[in-house]
Amino acid sequence: MNVDDAIRQRISVRAFKPNPVPEQTVREILDVARFAPSGGNLQPWKVIAVAGAERDTVSALAQANLPGAEDDKPVYPANLWEPYRSRRFKVGEDMYALLGIGRDNRPARLMHLAQNFQFFGAPVGLFFVIDKGMGHGQWAHLGMFMQSVALAAMERGVHSCMQEAWARMRAPLAAHFALPETEMIYCGMALGYADMAKPVNMLRSDRANVDEFATFRGF
Repeated sequence: MNVDDAIRQRISVRAFKPNPVPEQTVREILDVARFAPSGGNLQPWKVIAVAGAERDTVSALAQANLPGAEDDKPVYPANLWEPYRSRRFKVGEDMYALLGIGRDNRPARLMHLAQNFQFFGAPVGLFFVIDKGMGHGQWAHLGMFMQSVALAAMERGVHSCMQEAWARMRAPLAAHFALPETEMIYCGMALGYADMAKPVNMLRSDRANVDEFATFRGF
């Protein structure tokens, strides 16, 4: 698989097969992703990988703490503006349409959102940790590392879903993993083999074309 194909084919998988992902495969993925760029070569990331009984323990912890709470680093800005608000709304509605869940069925929507904390059935969960003292530049570098993880996984036939929903569980997760006060979990990632028989994995989010976001000068 070349880089172009990997980028275009990567999706947020929300239904996984139970097939285990070997620890060696996860290690190989991280071994490639560690070459992601970071300013000053700070490499401002740590990873906690969970599987088996530990994965189940973390999921149970999340279930016991639902709905969770946002801290001073929320996933989305308050009062999201255009065009971002419409983009977020549309991808959500497209997903629920594939699931057959109407807008008025709030309980079913909440139940699906809660599947985040079961890693959508994936056998492996990754948690990305960053030092609280890092600035916005290092958060960007962490994002590049996460993208590298997802692409290295694709090369091995392993799928992923980046899960910012875990941001609501930062406090209980920090206590569970005994993180020092200086560190925090940014988000999680489900890792496993996609169940392509499930309609939700047919979702393909729209993307703005190049001329909508790029300006070319001096060419």
